[in-house]
Amino acid sequence: MRIAVTGREGQVARSLLATAPSGIEVITIGRPELDLANPASVLPALAAAQPDVIVSAAAYTAVDKAESEPESAFAVNAAGAGAVSEAAAKLGIPVIHLSTDYVFSGEKLAPYVETDPTGPISVYGSTKLEGELRVAAGNTDHVILRTAWVYSPFGANFVKTMLRLAETRDELRVVADQRGCPTSALDIADAILAIAARLKADPDPALRGTFHLTGTGEATWADFATEIFAQSRALGGNSATVTPITTAEYPTPARRPANSRLSGDKLAATYGIRLPGWKSSTEIAVKAILKNAI
Repeated sequence: MRIAVTGREGQVARSLLATAPSGIEVITIGRPELDLANPASVLPALAAAQPDVIVSAAAYTAVDKAESEPESAFAVNAAGAGAVSEAAAKLGIPVIHLSTDYVFSGEKLAPYVETDPTGPISVYGSTKLEGELRVAAGNTDHVILRTAWVYSPFGANFVKTMLRLAETRDELRVVADQRGCPTSALDIADAILAIAARLKADPDPALRGTFHLTGTGEATWADFATEIFAQSRALGGNSATVTPITTAEYPTPARRPANSRLSGDKLAATYGIRLPGWKSSTEIAVKAILKNAI
């Protein structure tokens, strides 16, 4: 099986390259060949790869910057995602599109399920929701995977930021009134590979649609940071004391959902896939990051 992935440097793209077993070829495609801000570039670049499945992973992910650059975020996350889906339809193959917890307002008190009403509270969330709609409209042979709080040994993410800050600081103030599901991009990659194989082999409409894909369990950002430092300390790495603060004490241009928890029950029932507990997957990422830092 050959999988074409949009973007070369994203956490999921790099995780797919790292985890794909023998017999699955992962081809990452990015600028200048494929530029989501230039929809005309999408079909030729994807067609040249001759994939069996397309993974739409590239996105405008600068959440705060999107507040002042809505046009750029929309071009990539909405129009670009739609172009990828339409290209997959023209090639007659499935598309797996990555979306986000930011499509929800965060006001629900329980984990969100796929049928809950959306209600983004940021430009980024609005552009990702529009991207979902365009992906679904562009190709019936699609899976939309909403995920959250993604981290990995690659790129920029919360785990790497915490470990970097602990190199020079003994105490870190971390938000403790936002709750979500930390999710390893390595685990996302494993799930995508399994889903892609099923989509290629089975035309069942029940395998298509929107699903939630996050690590098992939940945490606040302060909980997450505390666990990162505990694991780093056990491995001989840097750590810091975590002081819990409120969202109001750490203002950002874009509002974050207070509740980012996503229920993975639909994915488990349909595909038999449930991601590992977030603490065990965090340990794998921390070990990999510390190993490369030494």
